[in-house]
Amino acid sequence: MAKYIMMQGTSSHVGKSILVTALCRIFYQDGLHVVPFKAQNMALNSYVTRDGKEMGRAQVAQAEAAGLEPMVDMNPVLLKPTGNQSSQVVLMGKPVGNMSARDYHKGYSIKLFDTVKGALGRLSDDYEVVVIEGAGSPAEVNLHDNDIVNMRVAKYLGAPVLLIADIDRGGALASLVGTLELLTPEERDLVKGLIINKFRGDVTLLEPAVKFLEEKTGKPVLGIIPHIEHMGIDDEDSVSLEDKNEKPQYNDVTIAVIRTPKISNFTDFDCLAGEEDVALYYVDSVESFGAPDLIMLPGSKNTTEDMIYLRESGLEAKIKERVKAGVPLIGICGGYQMLGEEIRDPHHTESNKDGTQGLGLLEMTTTFSAEKLTSQVTADCHELEFLGKKISANNLKGYEIHMGETVFTNDDDKHPLRITERANEKTDIVEGTQRNDGLVFGTYIHGIFDHDDFRRAVLNAIREHKGLPPKENTRNVRVEKEHAYNALADTVRKHLDMKKVREIMGLEK
Repeated sequence: MAKYIMMQGTSSHVGKSILVTALCRIFYQDGLHVVPFKAQNMALNSYVTRDGKEMGRAQVAQAEAAGLEPMVDMNPVLLKPTGNQSSQVVLMGKPVGNMSARDYHKGYSIKLFDTVKGALGRLSDDYEVVVIEGAGSPAEVNLHDNDIVNMRVAKYLGAPVLLIADIDRGGALASLVGTLELLTPEERDLVKGLIINKFRGDVTLLEPAVKFLEEKTGKPVLGIIPHIEHMGIDDEDSVSLEDKNEKPQYNDVTIAVIRTPKISNFTDFDCLAGEEDVALYYVDSVESFGAPDLIMLPGSKNTTEDMIYLRESGLEAKIKERVKAGVPLIGICGGYQMLGEEIRDPHHTESNKDGTQGLGLLEMTTTFSAEKLTSQVTADCHELEFLGKKISANNLKGYEIHMGETVFTNDDDKHPLRITERANEKTDIVEGTQRNDGLVFGTYIHGIFDHDDFRRAVLNAIREHKGLPPKENTRNVRVEKEHAYNALADTVRKHLDMKKVREIMGLEK
């Protein structure tokens, strides 16, 4: 039977996901067969598994840290906010419809707990250790009765819980004491230790606070984890956008990512942001636009509403102005759809609107349908014309998540990508579109900028266009991720009492 440990927090964004990732790598390094689990995830950053199922990206990073291929049992329920206090409900990797927050939390969520138990049962049978992540806070009294992700999971398994607070945002001591106070006695008993996360400064100055916490709560403080800068690990959701740089910075190459209200899968740009010669920032207004060398239009969970936002905010006019001045524009997934002439939603798949005009920069029209395409793909890029350069790259790995069918209205447009494999089957499908002048390009494939050679070729084209010498590609993103997981594990080992954690889990007697 598997051993369990559950990480819960005093609120969202206290570091639960990262600490679960750290524990997965630590147990993996220790030779244990470990797996991550989160019953219900609310996130706009999602991923497609090898068998075409959709899951939250946080559990993907945790799976990688555990040396595993991501699978949907790790995250059986995914909620993707669509706006207007509603979300698309993705159950075991497949969408089952949109639902208001009230309808979901007032009856529907509890019906999904059998699915949660089924996933947990399979993981418990196959792995030695299950590291479980909660969501938000277990002390949300208005959500408590229909909770399927925090204490209901812990009680079902009898799993020991470590409660995490973020000291960087302030109020950590009150948050820990208050959270424990609001739990039932049974739930409080499951909390076996406290963790203070994101600490900056001299840890000895915190000793009086630690003593107070332990005396007040009767729970040991098992770790004071330092604030870790630039971890190089994928962000979980739109909360982490608060940490993104939103002011133009100077560097050889500046990239502006348009931050729409329903932005999704902004992890597409993390590898670009990690380049030494790149300053990447997020733009949500004309005033913050700056003078970028490249504009990126990201995916969206509500493409129609985001396109209307671009128009009403003045960003549409600004984007067109900069493209007319010679600044290249790249759209991914929903951003790709916005580049076209029209977005149609006759069945109100994404919103209550019938559709809207697009940017009109590519001659194509997209119509939404109820069927969502979710698949991993491999593609080759044949002579993408970009700022006077022809870019080619093979074996681009990525994934598709979209509900629209795009029809091209100009047979002369170029399609520089060819999908050679989709859902483990060999294919030969044209993908992506570029305008003849090479300034506008779009694709449905998420993750293409994770490809080291393709990414560097695009950046070098910008460099040479500006009169700068090209740079040699010296990065290997896969290797960097492994280093990041190991560095995270090393830090957490140093600052968390792992011997005590193992004793709490029953791994050591």
